Amino acid sequence: MSEQIVVAAFVIVGTLFACVGLGLSWLLSPTNPTEGKKVTFESGVEPIGQPWVRFRAGYYVYAILYVIFDIETIFLYPWALSFGAKGTGWYIFIEMILFVAILLGGLFYAWKEGALEWH
Repeated sequence: MSEQIVVAAFVIVGTLFACVGLGLSWLLSPTNPTEGKKVTFESGVEPIGQPWVRFRAGYYVYAILYVIFDIETIFLYPWALSFGAKGTGWYIFIEMILFVAILLGGLFYAWKEGALEWH
């Protein structure tokens, strides 16, 4: 029961901290909108053209593939640390080989489908 009280206290204090911080920033922030402040500013250069530009779907495919293989490396690190631990044996090695094989299968599938081609 005491663990639930600690978790509830963390949730309540965290929520209050976020709400108080946002409320204070809203109350204390100066608001003096002028025409100069409403202009889009990008590194000191005046914007040219429309602000809404369509991006190719290929950018998103590359981003998703990057995230997938980045997460793979996150899973490989603790495996490498626990590989030499007593009692793990070959089981953990075979599990990681299976995990990497599934990811490589996904990579080869994406390659075969042309998801890695830049048109």
